[in-house]
Amino acid sequence: MIFKNFKKNFYIKLTILTSIFLLDRITKLYVINLNDIFLNTEIYTSKFLNISLIWNNGIAFGLFSFNESYIYNLITIVILIVIIFVFVMIINNDGIKHYSLLIIFSGAIGNLYDRIFYRAVPDFIDFHIGNFHFFIFNVADIFITLGVFFMIFFELIGNNKEKYEKI
Repeated sequence: MIFKNFKKNFYIKLTILTSIFLLDRITKLYVINLNDIFLNTEIYTSKFLNISLIWNNGIAFGLFSFNESYIYNLITIVILIVIIFVFVMIINNDGIKHYSLLIIFSGAIGNLYDRIFYRAVPDFIDFHIGNFHFFIFNVADIFITLGVFFMIFFELIGNNKEKYEKI
């Protein structure tokens, strides 16, 4: 059965997905609310971290931001197709790879929700060193990045393990 891996530990997976989505939603709503209170100024500023709301209508980290709605809609459709592809990969994999994909999927769903309902994704975490600022991101982006990192890390470990087992 195709959903065998998905049904296994279903409630744990649903809890992970729901927790990531809700954490992302709560932080975004909190920052949007604070932004309204502080009237579009920086909400928090420190030596290495700023919290200030920007609306990202591009893809990850503000790349490919366009004002034209047809390009925005095309990007959103491509993102939806990628999310569906990740879901199929979740169903077809197990173990650490399965959970890494679930973390990526959960973050992607959070950002897709914003793209649909706000027509942009609220990003607000701004790490910087001096005048060098990294990309501004949100909690969903953190989980997507962690999921990708885990996928790469465990793929490298798995490949090395298989290589040494053949010797």
